[in-house]
Amino acid sequence: MVEDAVGTKDSASGLEDSPFLRACRRRPVPYTPVWFMRQAGRSLPEYLRVREGVPMLEACARPDMIIEITLQPLRRYAVDAAIFFSDIVVPLRAVGVDLDIKPGVGPVVADPIRSPEGVAALRRLTPDDVPFVTEAVRGLVGELGATPLIGFAGGPFTLASYLIEGGPSKNHERTKAMMYGEPQLWDRLMGRLADITIDYLKVQVEAGASAVQLFDSWVGAVGPQDYRASVLPHTRRVFQALEEYGVPRIHFGVGTGELLGLMGEAGADVVGVDWRVPLDEAVHRVEPGKALQGNLDPALLFAPWEVIEARARDVLARGRTAEGHVFNLGHGVLPATDPDVLARLADLVHEASAS
Repeated sequence: MVEDAVGTKDSASGLEDSPFLRACRRRPVPYTPVWFMRQAGRSLPEYLRVREGVPMLEACARPDMIIEITLQPLRRYAVDAAIFFSDIVVPLRAVGVDLDIKPGVGPVVADPIRSPEGVAALRRLTPDDVPFVTEAVRGLVGELGATPLIGFAGGPFTLASYLIEGGPSKNHERTKAMMYGEPQLWDRLMGRLADITIDYLKVQVEAGASAVQLFDSWVGAVGPQDYRASVLPHTRRVFQALEEYGVPRIHFGVGTGELLGLMGEAGADVVGVDWRVPLDEAVHRVEPGKALQGNLDPALLFAPWEVIEARARDVLARGRTAEGHVFNLGHGVLPATDPDVLARLADLVHEASAS
């Protein structure tokens, strides 16, 4: 799908005037757009009520629940985009990986992949593997109207870490052992995960998602030299495969201050910045032609309002040095965050940045 086709689609739905999409494309905006990673989730009492007694992966496979949870934050906050409710391991389970999400732990893989046979067993994903995604995205696009829907997937490194470690890991020992010690096996695994990620994101875009975000949450564990050699080629292939659709592509990771330039090189239109690097510094680390997203520390939302306001205004001021800026947190909304504070923050961002 070329840019003209996307423009036609956007025009028909009113999305061409979306501040979020305009900022992603580095075009003038009436105010800085804002959305929050994990805006749909554990910080909302209505989310907890809907999810009560329903396992996470079951919730991620029910179109009615996906639609409801995705829409919940838009009823509370003046955010400029919705983020599709799902989990990064959904496509892995869809292609046959035996895994579950255990409360208080995270994704747990029954048989970690550490051999050529394990890698060879990973197959491509098809739309028939995730019909609930197509149904939910189409339903959301109809509900959202002129509000963009962001689709997402996990980055290859993060998915590889879960598969190799068998679950969350602090140091990624086994992951790095394969990357360093078995580079050919590592490349095959990363290649297959890139394929699955491409397939999964295409399903979302073809169903109507207006933008996509690649969450490579744990890639900050890798240094620049190893990122360039062992991660960048696979991430670049993901972004290249989506280029024809013309939708903005966002790239985000945690602890990636030393990787921001390389993350830009991978091909995203927008580079997400966590709270550790000021946005005006990130501008110098990321190549020209990119917008930035971020980057208020999520823990700041537990401070007094006057502190939050001052820091948010500082983020906005630094964001003005970028070619385009989408206001966000530097990571996901923390579970104990007061939703009223988030609502007040969204309003502040619009008011303080209005032209």
